[in-house]
Amino acid sequence: MAQLMKGIIYPASNVFYVAQSDDPAAIKPDVRPSISPNLLTSTFGQWEAIENSALALAESASLLALPGRKCSNGVDVPISNPDWERWVSEMRETGWMAYKAAQSRNQDEILKAADAVTSTCTNCHRRYRERSNRCR
Repeated sequence: MAQLMKGIIYPASNVFYVAQSDDPAAIKPDVRPSISPNLLTSTFGQWEAIENSALALAESASLLALPGRKCSNGVDVPISNPDWERWVSEMRETGWMAYKAAQSRNQDEILKAADAVTSTCTNCHRRYRERSNRCR
């Protein structure tokens, strides 16, 4: 679970959140965009990176619900817990909201979607990320 969060969800959300304050169209591509480690300056950068990252958030919800995944403490991910199922569903919904906002290239829509994504993440993190409750 931690690798999924660190490898997909956290980086995707950070790229999406850039559009809250910066105009992705104004981000200059890397001099070698095909090997840029920064998604915003890569070949598929600027607004496309925002869209792709929002899509990654929406689609990664399915990965959160796969059986057999383990938490960092070795406990099974609680995929059958009603609150887990609800928050995974909310993540999918807010990810799609973020994707549509990115397609609109409208900063007000980005701000609404970013608030929704943050709220969804916070709900789940409060319950499952705290050390004392990690994935229980």
